[in-house]
Amino acid sequence: MNNSLTGLIILFAYFGILCLIGFFTGKKNSNDDFFRAGRRSPWFVVAFGMIGVSLSGVTFLSVSGSVVKNHFSYMELVLGNMVGYWVMALMLLPLYYKLNLTSIYGYLNERFGRHSYRTGAFCFLLSRTVGASLRLFLVAVVLHNIVFKPLFTSFELPFAATAFVSILLIWLYTFKGGIKTVVWTDTLQTLFLLFALAFFIIKLPGTMGSSFSECLNTARQSGLTQISSGWATFLKSFVSGIFLTIVMNGLDQDMMQKNLTCSSLRSSQKNIFSFSILFVLSSFAFLVLGAFLTLYVQKFLPQLDGDKVFPGVIEHLATPGAFIVFILGVVAAAYSSADSALASLTTSFCVDFADIESKSPNRQVSYRRKVHIAFSVVLFLVVCGFHQLGNNDVVWTLFKAMGYTYGPLLGLFAFGILLKRQVNDKRVPWIAIAGPLCSYALNAFLAYKNINLGLAILLVNGLICFGLCYIFSSPPALLENKRGR
Repeated sequence: MNNSLTGLIILFAYFGILCLIGFFTGKKNSNDDFFRAGRRSPWFVVAFGMIGVSLSGVTFLSVSGSVVKNHFSYMELVLGNMVGYWVMALMLLPLYYKLNLTSIYGYLNERFGRHSYRTGAFCFLLSRTVGASLRLFLVAVVLHNIVFKPLFTSFELPFAATAFVSILLIWLYTFKGGIKTVVWTDTLQTLFLLFALAFFIIKLPGTMGSSFSECLNTARQSGLTQISSGWATFLKSFVSGIFLTIVMNGLDQDMMQKNLTCSSLRSSQKNIFSFSILFVLSSFAFLVLGAFLTLYVQKFLPQLDGDKVFPGVIEHLATPGAFIVFILGVVAAAYSSADSALASLTTSFCVDFADIESKSPNRQVSYRRKVHIAFSVVLFLVVCGFHQLGNNDVVWTLFKAMGYTYGPLLGLFAFGILLKRQVNDKRVPWIAIAGPLCSYALNAFLAYKNINLGLAILLVNGLICFGLCYIFSSPPALLENKRGR
């Protein structure tokens, strides 16, 4: 049996298990289960499942492959991420639980008004669609090249066919249970992901005729384990990591939706603190894997770099065991983030734009399913669009894109939480457009001057939006006087 057919069997067997989980968790098919899992998710299950969601296919393929050029610099971000998770647990979770929110953007409605609310929700829909599509694109390329394409030698299988099958499989096991299904499928997928990680960390040194400790020493001596080139670089990445986490997790319906399925604030906070430690350890392990992959390509495949490193090594190893574990790891990494993204996009649109609770119970279910299908189609189209553009370094592209799309959310939430002033609600949509445009223009000007903002563009964008909110705002006392009149 060839590798491609083996991969196809693994893929469909894997999704068969996920669909079985979806069948049992989606029996009630209520909105409360689809959107919030009935607020009955065990915190330790959520914490473990979130590892796979946060790491995703980007970490599995792109971060491990980036060690060739960037060494262990990714850890600068990861350490900032951990602090960001703590801020999220102590500042944002209490706010969301206090307001008993299904969609976290309901906070903006309470604080500023409907225009701000819809603007925040739209920023999320745009950001998560781009982010989820980039992650899916990266893994769909791998599946297309090593599983689907070799099976059809008589004609050129279009990439769109692989993308369609990939998204269809996600839809099949999430369309009934939503986030309730995702909480449990993510747990299984994290288990497969970590198994694949451990397998290759143990296996690769032997393929090079070395032991684990010898490979680690070689990586250290060659400079691959270097985290930072200086304090200025470290601080920029560390601070960016804090704000990226606050925005991409704390202000993101996808990540927060799982946390809000826990029964209480205390349980949700225990989930975040436990998960943040596991996340740092897992990310470091992926960089160790990346160092071993780099040593392997330097020895056997010096022409490879970026996202092509891991698949190239697997192809060169040419062993069935390595191929099977690789496919399991790729699929688990990709779909643990894509399934939750599809569920959260559906939730946000239904709650934030369609006001689904105002519809009759029968119409709620049918409408929710139509929205779920619609977002599946959107993800398919965007993934195909990325394939047309082409990209060899998805992780950094993802972070750059998030810097522009998440900036308005950072500015709006920061303004609402830190200040008591009231922004002009009708101006907020224009602020959300002006902030990213100003940030882009500033970044282009600084790049012309050979100054690279990098991931700090998120903070710059957030500050610009914060400043614009302040300009178009009124003091609380003035607002109260107007109401009194």
